[in-house]
Parts: sequence; structure tokens; C-alpha cells
Amino acid sequence: MKEQLHHRFTDEEVRELFVRYINKEIPACYIQTLLDIKRRRFFELLKVFRDDPDTFTLLPKNRERRRRIDTETEQHITKELIEEKRLIDDPEIPIRNYNYSYIRSELLRKYDQSVSVPTIIDRAKKLGYYQEHKKQKHHDREVLTRYSGELIQHDSSHHKFAPNSQEKWYLITSLDDHSRFMLYADLVPRETTWTHILALKEVIQNFGIPYAYYVDCHSIFRFVQGRDSLHYKHSIFTDDVDPQWKQVTRDLKIKVTYALSPQAKGKIERPYQWLQDHLVRRCSQDSITDIEDAREILREEVQHYNYHQVHSTIGCTPSAAFEKANEEHKSLFRSFLLPPQKTLDDIFCLHFTRRVDAYHRISLNNLQFQVHKAPLREEVDIHAVPDKSKDYTLLRIWYKDILCDEYRVLSSDLVHF
Repeated sequence: MKEQLHHRFTDEEVRELFVRYINKEIPACYIQTLLDIKRRRFFELLKVFRDDPDTFTLLPKNRERRRRIDTETEQHITKELIEEKRLIDDPEIPIRNYNYSYIRSELLRKYDQSVSVPTIIDRAKKLGYYQEHKKQKHHDREVLTRYSGELIQHDSSHHKFAPNSQEKWYLITSLDDHSRFMLYADLVPRETTWTHILALKEVIQNFGIPYAYYVDCHSIFRFVQGRDSLHYKHSIFTDDVDPQWKQVTRDLKIKVTYALSPQAKGKIERPYQWLQDHLVRRCSQDSITDIEDAREILREEVQHYNYHQVHSTIGCTPSAAFEKANEEHKSLFRSFLLPPQKTLDDIFCLHFTRRVDAYHRISLNNLQFQVHKAPLREEVDIHAVPDKSKDYTLLRIWYKDILCDEYRVLSSDLVHF
């Protein structure tokens, strides 16, 4: 391996060569050969020499003298590394690698100690808190889009996001594929169809109706008929039946596509990993045990990700990319307009169909309801809207475009969605 130039020649030797070149005593090609450098490098050094011959040096700029780390800082680095290992060793916590950059920020935040990442890595290697990064396999089915709203990547993850809590929570996230802007993120204690419908509702109310959603093959998003299933007729196949979430997207004319593997959803997996790393570590540092406190931290991290974190692929923050797409009219978000006589509860709801019997009644989960404006033997649509805060569910019964009746029932009397 060739030694660097400042190891092979002194500053005085190179200064003399440049002086003789300027005086037209030696051609440039001879100096390049002698110094064993390219033409471009020769003229870069010559320019520096001409700008200030007296201070000319071959030593690299911004070379900092190494400073010794005091005992207190060493102890704090060790303490943070031990905490990282505790998180990694817990199989219920979604942390699998050391985050040395996060340790650096924590040392600065908590102890006002500035330590470089290479120094922390060096101490980690000596103390046995170091992992080699695994090479990631590239997936050839990565989706590329040209417009915001062209594809919304939507997913959930179930982990112990607060290490001091005894409970696992679900992290539900929606990401714009084009700009990487995080449109929605929330923690919920239980994943249901209704939580995903509420996520869809918030995205549409805040940004409009996107062109397509990209989800996995979870039963919430897609009905998959098993080959040997005895509960369905063999004439019913995958995608012949729409789950509740899919019915909402169908009514809104949103296209839904499915990822056949976790690797195919790589763009949302990377922000998930970023969010998980920061959320878990902050919840651990602040001894968070309540989901509402964890939600507050999540909102702060999403704000930082959207408006301050420069994305390595797009070269800017997600918010800047999202705004740029809107300014350049490269957005496929459509305006959300309510149909006549309908409310939000008729769009973002759980759908059921029942037939009116001879006594003008319908049955839902062994509960009977009187229907006054629908003809006998005709089918009616039931729009169910759970209200978690009041523990009841609103039922709006429709016959075609006519609202027949409204009922409020205890959510505990209905099946959970």
C-alpha cells in the first residue's frame, strides 16, 4: 500500500519543487512523476501553495489532536453500553443491534460529555459490546413511485416498546412511499380491524384519498382461503370476500396491493426500525410504563423523523420531499368529499348486511332491532361505529340511500373487531 504524500516528502521539499515550477525550471510532468501523484492532485496542491506559500503544508486539514477520556466519561460509556446490551438480550424488545450514535447523543444530553462515535465503538470492542453488521440482502421487488399518494405503505408491529412495562403494544404506521413522509403513527394496546380503519380515517382526513395502499396478507387486510378449510365453500377463493378494512378502501376507490414477503416492504421496515430504536431507548431512559406517555414520545420522534431527519435516499427531510411533490403538482391524493346524506360514520365503519324478516326486524349477534322504513324480505346495510371512550357502538341502518334507524348498544354485547 502506497504511503501518503506527507509521509514520503517534507513540506520544504515540495515547496522547493513548486518554486522551481513557477520559475519554469521544471515541467509539471516531472514533479508529478517524482511525487507519484495525478495531474489533478498536483494542481490542487499548487493552488494551495500559491494562495499562502508561508503556511503551506502537506498535513491533512482538520486533523484534531487525540484527547484522553477521563475516568468519569469512561464509566458513563460503560453504563450506556450495559443498558444497550440489556435491551438487546431481551427477546420481547425490538432491539437487535447497538446504536453507538444514540449513545453519543445520550452522553451529550445527560452528562454534557462530547465523545466521538469511533471512540465509543473502540471502547465497545474492548469491553465486548460490539456486533458486526450483517450484510442485508437486496430485494428486487422494491416499489418505486413518482408521486406522493401513489402508494401508502401500511403495517403494524407487536413488541414491548417500553422495557419497564409488562405489556406489549402495537405500533401502527402509514408511510408515503414517494417522500417517506410518516402520515400516521400510533401505539395501541390491541390490534383490531377498527384500529386500522381509524388509521385510514386519519390519513384521509389530513391528507386526502391516496391512489393505493400497500399492506401484508394479514387477515385484517385480506381474506385468504385455506386449501383444506371446512368452514367455507370451495367455490370461495382468496379475494372473493372483502374483510371490513378492505370494504372501506373499496368504497373510497383506493387500490390495495399486497406484499408477499417482509423484504418486499423494505421502505417501511427501515423507518420502523428507526422508530423502534428511538422509541424503545427513550422509554427505557425515562422509565415509561404507561402507553399514553409512550405515545407522547412517539409523537416527538415522528416529528423529528418527518421534519429534521435527512433521509439518506432522497437527500432531504421527508417533509421537504412531500411539500416539493405538492408544489410540483406531483400528488395523487384526491379530495375527500362526503356523499349526500352520509356522515363520516357511514364511511369509516364496520359493514354488515342483514335481511328484514316478516316482523320488520333484523338480528345482529343475537340482538334484534326493529327496522321501520325498509320493505320486508329486503337486505339492509348496517354501519357500526364503536366508541371506545363511551363503551358503546352506534348502529346506523340503511336501505339503499335511506337512513332507516339508529341504535346505540353496549360494545360488550357485540363481537370485538
